[in-house]
Amino acid sequence: MLQGRPVAVLGGVRIPFCRQNTAYADVGNLGMSVRTLGALVEKFGLHGQQLGEVAMGAVIKHSSDWNLGREAALSSGLSPLTPGITLQRACGTSLDSIITIGNKIAAGQIESGVGGGSDTTSDVPIVYGQSLRRRLLAANAAKTTKGRIAAFKGFKLRELKPDFPGVAEPRTGKSMGQHCEDMAKEWNISRDSQDELAVASHRKLAAAYDAGFFDDLVVSFRGVSRDNILRPDTSLEKLATLKPAFDKVSGRGTLTAANSTPLTDGASACLLSTDDWAAAHGHEVLCHIRDAHVAAVDFVHGEGLLMAPTVAVAEMLARNHLTLQDFDIYEIHEAFAAQVLCTLRAWESEDYCRNRLKLDAPLGRIDPEKINPVGSSLAAGHPFAATGARIVATAAKQLKARGGGRALISICTAGGMGVVAILER
Repeated sequence: MLQGRPVAVLGGVRIPFCRQNTAYADVGNLGMSVRTLGALVEKFGLHGQQLGEVAMGAVIKHSSDWNLGREAALSSGLSPLTPGITLQRACGTSLDSIITIGNKIAAGQIESGVGGGSDTTSDVPIVYGQSLRRRLLAANAAKTTKGRIAAFKGFKLRELKPDFPGVAEPRTGKSMGQHCEDMAKEWNISRDSQDELAVASHRKLAAAYDAGFFDDLVVSFRGVSRDNILRPDTSLEKLATLKPAFDKVSGRGTLTAANSTPLTDGASACLLSTDDWAAAHGHEVLCHIRDAHVAAVDFVHGEGLLMAPTVAVAEMLARNHLTLQDFDIYEIHEAFAAQVLCTLRAWESEDYCRNRLKLDAPLGRIDPEKINPVGSSLAAGHPFAATGARIVATAAKQLKARGGGRALISICTAGGMGVVAILER
């Protein structure tokens, strides 16, 4: 993007994020994506228009979801000539889909496009074990009744036990929460500081809703108009009563259900374009994507699973000749309160910045008032593939409201990766 055409963010939209097995339990990724893309089409008057590309994503998806980007585009009101693609990079998915669209615009391949994503942990793919799957495939391929019966010779009832999608890292067998517990212990992140961040996130999100900030960013769906995870009346006293969620035996666990994001359903999308396309179609440019970057850490051999944004941000800042303090807004995805606090502490650490990030000095401290000013994932929820587009749309609107400035976006992901970006107005 640094060398290409400017990539304009025109705005975004999302449905309210909902706790799993509540309002969207029977909707699925396609239904949520169609509602969200349809709302984006309504918001920007895109009925019948052909865009360069729609890139959507999903982490938890069925084989029947097929190409969500294309299928959702076909039902959105856009011209059926608009291509669609589906991507996946865990929690960074929709930021990656926005980067994908942005890079195509910067390279001159397209003039406009949509990046977004959806996720459901209510409608998860549940499959049979390998043994029964092989029998079913053999029976389906058999030409005769005898052949179909033969496929089940030696069948045992235990073969009916289903396989559920797991949340553990394949290479460690530990969940993201367990990995984050390790990080909290390594960086000495207290339970109180995590709870304080969680309470602040709820209060900031509630205040933003009450002020009307989300009126044009969130569209009602299934009778829900606000994120149903939001708890405006939560308090440190209430959070203090909760027991650890991931380390229940050592007596040192600090991550709870309240200072960790809950399993969530939802979808979001953003409209991007060139400046010329925006002007020709009568749309205001909220900001531009200056740059984006992805990095990874070796979590299998001891690095913190969710520490990759520390690396990605450092490398992106160096490329752009910026310091960590050169931003007006910091949108840091709150997968866990501890993850945010570990990241901030690492950037202030002389040892970490010198030895891991290969810097001459610490990146330094960030003004807490500039971090997630209107709340983030702990209060809104975290549908894995929808969080990035939520954050981009939120940051873009904040930059417009400020009359200009620069925003840093940072998202940690499963698999030990981090996706980051710079927005400017």
